[in-house]
Amino acid sequence: MVKQLTVQNFGDVRRIVDAAAGCIDDIGVHDERGAIADAKSILGLMRLDYTHPVKLVSENERELQAVWRALAN
Repeated sequence: MVKQLTVQNFGDVRRIVDAAAGCIDDIGVHDERGAIADAKSILGLMRLDYTHPVKLVSENERELQAVWRALAN
């Protein structure tokens, strides 16, 4: 499963990490350049390019939706 989202600021990055921390399965964040970070890793997420929308990727649809919704609120 893939969901696209726009990250506006560091608060959005924190919300991704906080939501992903409760997930059992892996959730990756992919930027437009092809870099990939673990959604549970604040350091990994800080190296991504957020000037364009990024993609959340996971095999677990329910957990992916939970992380995506955390940013929508």
